[in-house]
Amino acid sequence: MAACTARRALAVGSRWWSRSLTGARWPRPLCAAAGAGAFSPASTTTTRRHLSSRNRPEGKVLETVGVFEVPKQNGKYETGQLFLHSIFGYRGVVLFPWQARLYDRDVASAAPEKAENPAGHGSKEVKGKTHTYYQSQRSQTEAVTFLANHDDSRALYAIPGLDYVSHEDILPYTSTDQVPIQHELFERFLLYDQTKAPPFVARETLRAWQEKNHPWLELSDVHRETTENIRVTVIPFYMGMREAQNSHVYWWRYCIRLENLDSDVVQLRERHWRIFSLSGTLETVRGRGVVGREPVLSKEQPAFQYSSHVSLQASSGHMWGTFRFERPDGSHFDVRIPPFSLESNKDEKTPPSGLHW
Repeated sequence: MAACTARRALAVGSRWWSRSLTGARWPRPLCAAAGAGAFSPASTTTTRRHLSSRNRPEGKVLETVGVFEVPKQNGKYETGQLFLHSIFGYRGVVLFPWQARLYDRDVASAAPEKAENPAGHGSKEVKGKTHTYYQSQRSQTEAVTFLANHDDSRALYAIPGLDYVSHEDILPYTSTDQVPIQHELFERFLLYDQTKAPPFVARETLRAWQEKNHPWLELSDVHRETTENIRVTVIPFYMGMREAQNSHVYWWRYCIRLENLDSDVVQLRERHWRIFSLSGTLETVRGRGVVGREPVLSKEQPAFQYSSHVSLQASSGHMWGTFRFERPDGSHFDVRIPPFSLESNKDEKTPPSGLHW
């Protein structure tokens, strides 16, 4: 399941927190740098960072913002649950959950080799398992994009501060602050009620917005694969269809997270995509880095996340490919991007135009 959350980024690194929480007694105070801003670099990217004497904001003082709770091993988190993201270190609040199918190619399968798509990209058949995710709002980094209306000059528009968070990435905490997340939508979506646990309940605005935008927010499939200790996670989303020059153009967005599971420093240098369309076309895309960046994955910053888009003149297709990484000695290696389907909604409706209060 995935949930929607609202967040404020911390100048605190996630590995520092996970080390502090290992074997810790509960509850435990959560601290942030007073006046610290977001550390993520761009509107569609997120970089994991750690706290140290070298990267702590100069002159900043840590202040308590809440108290950690015991993470849930079973069950799901409710709307209004505050959390610290264990990978990227930001604070957020759960808006609502999604149920997704996780296709993990790292899990050994006895299934025989099988063509993954009509283009002949061969790989093992992977069975999906149910997994809980949470969708989130974030103040300055991640954004969820939508197709604009037919009469809108913009092809896409974005609602900043939305993210999808896996259940195991959530470190829950409580706070006495009635507005603990600095995000323009927080008070529109949630109402403080000290008699409830958690003390933030959904407003009718949130329920109406979720129902209206459900087809373009829903998370259904998550794909994961690891090559040479670099784990790639892909989450595709269908965005809708547009008519252009007497043809139909179908749009998808996809979110990709890269994680370095080793201590060796590596840098992403190139991307190589293969995009197969049901219309019979097979496109190859090569380029430097991703979204204009060549992120370095190190012990201090082992993860990077970004979002991008693809369009096809067919209602479905497949994508797969590789990322080329470089080691400090100049050698290169390729990391597989797990193949994933691009599927359109059968009962298509008009994509949203704005927040629909």
